[in-house]
Amino acid sequence: MMDINLTAAAPAADLIKDGTEATFMADVVEASQTTPIIVDFWAPWCGPCKTLGPQLEAAVTAAKGAVKMVKINVDEAQAIAGQLQIQSIPTVYAFWKGQPVDGFQGAVPQSEIIAFVDRVIKSAGGESPTDTLNDAVEAAEEMLGEGQADDAAQTFAAILGEDPLHAGAYGGLVRAHIALGDLDQAEGLLNGAPIEISKAPELEAAHAQLELARQAADAGPVAELTAAVEADEANLQARFDLAQALYANGDAEGAVNQLLELFKRDREWNDSAAKTQLFTIFDALKANDPVVLNGRRKLSSMIFA
Repeated sequence: MMDINLTAAAPAADLIKDGTEATFMADVVEASQTTPIIVDFWAPWCGPCKTLGPQLEAAVTAAKGAVKMVKINVDEAQAIAGQLQIQSIPTVYAFWKGQPVDGFQGAVPQSEIIAFVDRVIKSAGGESPTDTLNDAVEAAEEMLGEGQADDAAQTFAAILGEDPLHAGAYGGLVRAHIALGDLDQAEGLLNGAPIEISKAPELEAAHAQLELARQAADAGPVAELTAAVEADEANLQARFDLAQALYANGDAEGAVNQLLELFKRDREWNDSAAKTQLFTIFDALKANDPVVLNGRRKLSSMIFA
């Protein structure tokens, strides 16, 4: 199994502190000579500040000391707010070498906050923790592709220990359990996914793969179903069952071709089952997979013909 370097996080008290006008020089200007400092300008009466603050703290904590944060109450630091021309809150500035180098105003999505923190770290010549985790996810995906599902599952789990909201690692962990044949565990993981990432494309793909894996358990023999379709090409149920069996045996392209033929013959059959199954397969595969690209193109040409 790949060894992931999971360094211990610095204590929160060392990473995040409340600042004042009296401490601004030491906490921000001087401290930023060695470590980027993110300053959150807020006020107790500011509603959006109550949302942004904890999100920003979470992203800073996840950076494990590559960046630090100082919170400034503008009601108690009006001179600093005036010098920096802060006209609305929340306002966030990043300082490096004593100078503001980046910033934003207003509440923004968590993804933008993470991107902001990563950008600040990189501007100071540091290594983004997000990039490190993404490299680990890529390595785990290679393990999974090489049939090392158990090692991949352990690696994905380790990544989630660092970032529980990493959709790529979460989806990968589900798919690793599918590869191990532990479909109930995979389903339990999907059902228990954090709401922040429950609709992420990586989890949607894992859900599609789980659905197809459930179907594979009931798929019939390819040879018999092929013979049934050849004996009666209008037997749409046999053609649908053949598509399931082909996918279960690793022939995604063959499955898509059978479903396209079924759709061509009767697009409304069994509540549009062919189109639904096609979309499930498309979701389960990578978006740039030639099977997906060709299948979507052919399906679109039929729909809009």
